[in-house]
Amino acid sequence: MTKIDTIIFDLGGVLIDWNPEYVFLKAFNGDREKMRWFLNNICTSDWNENQDAGYPLAQATEDLVKQFPEHENHIRLFYGEWQDMLGGAIEGTVDILKKLVDSGTYKIVALTNWSTETFPIALNRFEFLHWFEGIVVSGEEKTRKPFDDIYHITLKRFNIKGEQAIFIDDNLRNIEAAENLGIKGIHFKNPQLLIQQLKKHNIEL
Repeated sequence: MTKIDTIIFDLGGVLIDWNPEYVFLKAFNGDREKMRWFLNNICTSDWNENQDAGYPLAQATEDLVKQFPEHENHIRLFYGEWQDMLGGAIEGTVDILKKLVDSGTYKIVALTNWSTETFPIALNRFEFLHWFEGIVVSGEEKTRKPFDDIYHITLKRFNIKGEQAIFIDDNLRNIEAAENLGIKGIHFKNPQLLIQQLKKHNIEL
């Protein structure tokens, strides 16, 4: 088995709890059906991911308001109250991260789909984001997962050999893209399972 020397973490959904429902459940007075319809049809994940790749938040908001003027108030909430979509840290994964960093055995970096405009909020809120050797933020690179470019950027920037790296992400699409480039992938479900998955790669905590 190839020895692993690098571990690449996704952030949202792996180390940080981020969920638009924290804002929109309240906005829709607890009506989950209306909230889900809005997030599936108006402020969609595809729309938000476009901003993760560098599109300006203000322009994206105005574009969508023009398209759906009847939903203007709720559309403006998405980035207007974005920081309230940040829950807390996923503590079990933060504990795993700390053990890996403290071991000094691995190069530890992060690769995240995140708008460059909102990422400073997370940097200020979560101390553990400063533990990484470096973080590749999609908004800064003007591309995002699952496109090949962002994986190549990450490997080159930190001098990583793909076959000696593990990438942890909660989105299976992003894992499959990494694996297509020779990077080993772990589809994150929860911290307890992550420990077992790491052990399969001879990574002890």
